[in-house]
Amino acid sequence: MLSLTDMAVEVLTTADGREKTALSHRHAATWFAARAAGEEIPIGTAQPPLRPARPEKPELLDPREVPRRRPGSPQGRIALLHAVAHIELNAVDLHWDIIARFPHVPFPPGFYDDWVKAADEESKHFNLICDCLESLGSHYGALPAHAGMWRAAEDTVNDIWGRLAVVPMVLEARGLDVTPGMIEVFRKAGIDNVVEAMEVIYAEEVGHVAYGSKWFHFLCGRENRDPKPAFHALVQQYFHGALKPPFNEEKRAEAGLPPDFYWPLAGES
Repeated sequence: MLSLTDMAVEVLTTADGREKTALSHRHAATWFAARAAGEEIPIGTAQPPLRPARPEKPELLDPREVPRRRPGSPQGRIALLHAVAHIELNAVDLHWDIIARFPHVPFPPGFYDDWVKAADEESKHFNLICDCLESLGSHYGALPAHAGMWRAAEDTVNDIWGRLAVVPMVLEARGLDVTPGMIEVFRKAGIDNVVEAMEVIYAEEVGHVAYGSKWFHFLCGRENRDPKPAFHALVQQYFHGALKPPFNEEKRAEAGLPPDFYWPLAGES
């Protein structure tokens, strides 16, 4: 029987996006079927790669070299969707990586339930956006993409505290801020299938931010640390730059992020 960390490494070392997400779905289904049956899949130990396998395309560019997106045009909307697909594929790997990278940190089974579920949902999100791209005559890999997406994982490779603070509680929380505007772009353009896909993503991303907040607070409680200053110190250590308002305070609160966590870290709008 494969351990859960073995499953995670299999996903991380699969390059093609559709194959990666199909494998992610299968491993998630195996994990939850075993949990429902009262069977135990061992967590195990693994040696995950520093960087996940990636397809030959898209070409990965320095963030400063990625062309700016102008969503008022058809090509601009395709570029926006391509960027979202790239984010979702990285999110699949980020959630399997937290499972593979930190099995030495003791967590209850619910920790693994949450991140397997998040990885499974991110896999769905990637495929939804790929389907939307294909319906518009494009595909994932047709445009260059941001090479800096994995930087937060590399920076926090040895620090579960930093990983939880920066990935779900900063980067995914940023998705809660910007997704409503993206939905509106496609609603105005009358592209209903994209609106429907983005609304699914928006609803489920709240849960992923909440998982980060929950397990960050779990660690703080176990070590008797005050969560707010701990979070501020970790973001200042690992996140490059200030947080960008405006913030979606309603959805952030729903995910367990009160304003005094992120406003002190904010730059100018």
